Amino acid sequence: MRLAFLGTPDFSVACLAELVAAGHEIACVYSQPPAPRGRGQDLKPSPVHAFAESLGLPVRTPVSMKTPEEIAAFQALDLDAAVVVAFGQILVKAVLEAPRLGCFNLHASLLPRWRGAAPIQRAIMAGDAVTGVQVMRMSEGLDEGPVLMGEQVRIDALETAGSLHDKLAAVGSRMLPVALAAIERGAAREVPQAEEGVTYAKKIKSAEARIDWTRPAAEVDRHIRGLSPFPGAWFEAPSDKGPVRVKALLSRVEDADGSPGAVLDDALLIACGEVAVRLLKAQREGKGVQEAEVFLRGFPLAAGTVLA
Repeated sequence: MRLAFLGTPDFSVACLAELVAAGHEIACVYSQPPAPRGRGQDLKPSPVHAFAESLGLPVRTPVSMKTPEEIAAFQALDLDAAVVVAFGQILVKAVLEAPRLGCFNLHASLLPRWRGAAPIQRAIMAGDAVTGVQVMRMSEGLDEGPVLMGEQVRIDALETAGSLHDKLAAVGSRMLPVALAAIERGAAREVPQAEEGVTYAKKIKSAEARIDWTRPAAEVDRHIRGLSPFPGAWFEAPSDKGPVRVKALLSRVEDADGSPGAVLDDALLIACGEVAVRLLKAQREGKGVQEAEVFLRGFPLAAGTVLA
């Protein structure tokens, strides 16, 4: 089919690759505009933008898809369908209705749970045992359209947003060509979403990344894993040069008690409001991600240290 692909982050790259490999004609790739990235904060294209250019595909990076000019340009593509995977913009009715068969979204949750911007992180932070990937027909509402196809994925005890992201991207990229083939044959069955069980995955804000050690360890653990690797849940540790910000990137719950924020042994066991978490991976400012043992060799946190 003649398609447009709309996506921005790493999660979307494998999906675009699979559509190209399946033989679809990609008339245009849409992605968010280049943004400051890395230490130098230079303007760089999104992962989808960079990958599309490496394949020689035409790319558009509109600030908004709502302008008359962008709507007209999209309509002029004469598309069979459009595929949206974590694009980052709401599409208006005129855009949704432009392709002959419609616009289809790959969403990283089991709808109607976790509609919105951060379904992977919110599923872990909420303690969900399973999540999944679904293909849905897009409507004007936020992730409200009927579902055509889906697959469940288990959330493991040491799952992070990063590892779950990779699992879901692999499942979703395999699913998309199958779904599009069914759509092209007219064999896709569209199932309306349930009206019960709707939740919204609000965008992750930097203000919520700081760890609150007074919360139960189960919540702290999910908070750490749900924000790993980005933006990274963090705390402050004392040092001779003043407080040092440390990101906690992997943890597990352990049965131990103490004052919230207190280090309980010499291997990063931290007391919480209920029981404790053991940090398994951490990262100091200006350093790389390290396993706990390696981290402690360069930055010891002895039993009795209090973290903020």
